[in-house]
Amino acid sequence: MSRPDRAGKPSSGRQAVTDARRLALDVLVRVDAGGAYANVALPAALEKADLDERDRAFATELVYGATRRRRALDWVLDAFLVAAPPAPARAALRMGAYQIVELGTPAYAAVSATVSAAPRKHRALVNAVLRRVADAGAPDWPDDPTRLSYPDWIVDTLADDLGRSAALTALESMNGPAQLHRRQDGYVQDLSSQLVVEAIDVQAGDLVADLCAAPGGKATALAARDATVIACDSHRGRAGLLEANRRALGAASMTVVAADGRHPPLRLGQFDTVLVDAPCSGLGTLRSHPDARWRIEPSAVSRLAELQRSLLDSSAALLRPGGQLVYSVCTLTAAETLGVAEHASRDDRLELRPPPPEPWLPHGEGAMLLPDADHDGMALFRWRRT
Repeated sequence: MSRPDRAGKPSSGRQAVTDARRLALDVLVRVDAGGAYANVALPAALEKADLDERDRAFATELVYGATRRRRALDWVLDAFLVAAPPAPARAALRMGAYQIVELGTPAYAAVSATVSAAPRKHRALVNAVLRRVADAGAPDWPDDPTRLSYPDWIVDTLADDLGRSAALTALESMNGPAQLHRRQDGYVQDLSSQLVVEAIDVQAGDLVADLCAAPGGKATALAARDATVIACDSHRGRAGLLEANRRALGAASMTVVAADGRHPPLRLGQFDTVLVDAPCSGLGTLRSHPDARWRIEPSAVSRLAELQRSLLDSSAALLRPGGQLVYSVCTLTAAETLGVAEHASRDDRLELRPPPPEPWLPHGEGAMLLPDADHDGMALFRWRRT
């Protein structure tokens, strides 16, 4: 996604800017007050809109940026508010402050256009507060969680697990725009997921089980190597998405099964490879899921780690002797990476394999990718069945 110019002015003129801002404001209200997911609500709104590519990019920047920076923007705004504003006014204020504080949009343009996009009854408030924000200059942030705009628990957890410097660098990286990566077959898949597939030793004719396969990026990539892939997902709706992607990519050697990976209806001792790309807290993919940081609860980490351990417990028995077990998660917490891997390594049927080479970084007895301009955060561990 290309970033709009710093003035935030799309090529089609003032009216189109207002339309882009109104679309962004509507989506922000739906996300903030209605519980919608930004990466679902925004594409649906853009599909119905008559905006050119530059305006679409600008609307996307406003929605994703204001959502990511919610805590930081509220800290700036609350200095000039005597009471909590209604949701539409709050969304307009965040959108305007994002342009002033983060994009460097000239104050007169950001204030005027945001006021025009706001509901009429809130325009006086939005105008007054945004002018105060513009006059205040650069913020003097009170702490790292506010500056980076994350809940305290995410910053504290990753600082404990990765070291403070690495954690802050990773979190700052995930405040940038997501990059779009397409495989040669046209499927959109982030580079870190592609590197997971590259780290799996699969030959033509191998039998592979992908126990948490939806939406199907890794399963279809393995099938493209002429492996026979059994792709499982416990949710029927997600299994339907798997099947749709299988058909779209012509993955004839892939079969979709709606099944719980903790109790897979598969023959024991038959598989050359089992992949467990497990459900996780997703703290390595917050760039492309801008509202996830505000939805994830601290208790989710331990709950998901328990699920991950159960999935690995069921996987070893599926492998033939010499078969490989691969565990990957798009998160950065020690509990879901090192802790789960340590649990799996207690199984005397499994022997750890060395981590893959760069760009992977050593992480315990496995490997990790920290978020940067091109990569989401990802952890990977591999074993052989003895």
